[in-house]
Amino acid sequence: MEKFRPKPSTTHLTRARHFVASLFAAFILVIGFVHGPIAQAAPAPVYPISGYFIYGSTNDAVNVKKLTDIKSVGGDTVITFGSRLKPATLSTIPAACTISGINCATAAASGVKVKRYFTYSDGSSWASPAILCSRDKTVTSGTTVYTILVLPVEGSGCNSPSGTYDVVVINGVTSTSMSVSLGKAATNLGMKFYAGLPAPIMRTDVTYLPDLSYQATLSLFTARFLIYQGNVNNVPGLAGFYHHTEMPLSDGAVWDSVLTLYRIQNARIAQYQPSRSAVVSPYIDSRTAFGGRVTVDQARNAANKIAKTANGVKLAIAVQDGMGTGKGASFFSSESGNSVDQFAASIVGSGSWGSKYLAPTRDYFWALSEGVRGTGAQLWANLEGMAPATSQNPCDNSLRGQSTKTRIDKQLQQLGNTPVKVISFMWDPYFTCAGTWAPMLDRLKAGNTTPIITDSIFYGNGDVLVTGHNLSGGTIRVQWSDANGRVLDKTVTAADYNASYGKQLGINPLLESVTAKLGATSLASGKHYFIDVVNGAGVKNDALYSDRG
Repeated sequence: MEKFRPKPSTTHLTRARHFVASLFAAFILVIGFVHGPIAQAAPAPVYPISGYFIYGSTNDAVNVKKLTDIKSVGGDTVITFGSRLKPATLSTIPAACTISGINCATAAASGVKVKRYFTYSDGSSWASPAILCSRDKTVTSGTTVYTILVLPVEGSGCNSPSGTYDVVVINGVTSTSMSVSLGKAATNLGMKFYAGLPAPIMRTDVTYLPDLSYQATLSLFTARFLIYQGNVNNVPGLAGFYHHTEMPLSDGAVWDSVLTLYRIQNARIAQYQPSRSAVVSPYIDSRTAFGGRVTVDQARNAANKIAKTANGVKLAIAVQDGMGTGKGASFFSSESGNSVDQFAASIVGSGSWGSKYLAPTRDYFWALSEGVRGTGAQLWANLEGMAPATSQNPCDNSLRGQSTKTRIDKQLQQLGNTPVKVISFMWDPYFTCAGTWAPMLDRLKAGNTTPIITDSIFYGNGDVLVTGHNLSGGTIRVQWSDANGRVLDKTVTAADYNASYGKQLGINPLLESVTAKLGATSLASGKHYFIDVVNGAGVKNDALYSDRG
């Protein structure tokens, strides 16, 4: 019995995964038979992470440089975090925000009742493009632009039937707006930008949950945010919006307030930006000793619940793999008895992968794909590009440290073929800092030809389908046990290279496939087999790959 989870569950997942993958592969074989073999050239090598969380800038040149660097390693997507809509009082409104010498919030709300005051700042100027109602105001003080929105507490539009309003003072800049600058850069580079949505503050009694005591105000402010983006940033590069508030992949009722927040804001996106999509990024926590640990079944249910918050919006659920924080683990069942690496050990202590974690990343992602099936939501992966910090891997002044290229390759491999897109937290600083090693940006470029094996199918005729990245040319080595108990080891020329494997199946379009034709043989049930690829560039995979018959 495997140590990391009950055997019946693992067997179910493995058989289901292989059954579905076999159907896909059979489809590809039929297409090839009907249309004949097509020689395919390998695409230019880029690292198969196609998106990154970033810190944006109000400086056009800085944003263009950052997005250009990201594109140079295969990225086509950038995501920024949102800002919080913070409750305030008149005394905490910036002193420089005045209209005719009067506090700007007081002046804008003259003659009406005010229920609550709020402040907001997201690196954008807002100003006149955000003005919709007669009470809204904008004022400039030095290099700061203040925009004052007077939002009705009841009703819709600009007027409150009770005469009561909330006032939001937005602190902006006179220079280029960050979201506009990023939208322009993404458009010019043929990339996609997801802007962070406004978020509530967190509760003071339960600090990991959002404060929804002002959810009506947040909903209306989200609408104004989206209208503003439509007025100033309606460019092809603005692909959608990111939900700033996150949650673990737990199906417990305690997280219902986060789901409510997603529903509220998705409804506003559908209303005001119907052509654009949304991204949310929950996280895996599979630490055995952690009270808030999440099982594979709970994660499946949670993904389904999150998917159902879409409210008509095309929703991507980009699940954090937890490897950068020590909350998740990337290992195969053949490695469950191996000691955790030094980075994970700094979080969970010494011990084996199978004893310290409930299940590997791979099992979670297969379950997550089941959870979103039929909902219309897409499953993405958010590969954590850092590692838990030790004295050996500092990264600027971050609480997390540099990771290794091999560790990230292993994380990518563990995602399997279920996510349709892989993004990463976070570009700056974890892909740009220099510490014990060169910046990860440079290491990705230097190692962009390394084969990465994401999945395999061992067929009864002795063919082994191998999927992943950088697989073309070269050889495939397979080590396995046959039904008679013989341990076999064979290296063959990689055959039937398919650069479009992922595209043809409607899964991750960067996935490729090759086949190892071993000849007549069998595979022992329940026994591990191992695969290595040396591609046409002479490079071998640096992360162990194994599966079970």
